[in-house]
Amino acid sequence: MSDSSRPTIEITLLERQYVIACPPDEEDKLERAARYLDRAMQGIHAQGKVVDRERVAIMAALNIANELLETQDEQRAGEQSLSELSQRLEKALADAPGRQGA
Repeated sequence: MSDSSRPTIEITLLERQYVIACPPDEEDKLERAARYLDRAMQGIHAQGKVVDRERVAIMAALNIANELLETQDEQRAGEQSLSELSQRLEKALADAPGRQGA
């Protein structure tokens, strides 16, 4: 498939239009991601401290990466907590009266 026949979608980031190659079945995800990124960029731009689009994009990317890493850390902690609870439950069930040798 040549570049000119690849499916594309138009997104808007900080009031600028971009045409991005995207399979039709991924359009909704890309649009959602673009809206999220645009909100992050708009928030940084609105603070007035960073005006260059490239720097705004970098700051937004760093903020989003930080959110992702924090979410992953929380998920790992939750999974660890569930694993510990599961082990305690299994031990309690194994030690319960009437379960010996069952």
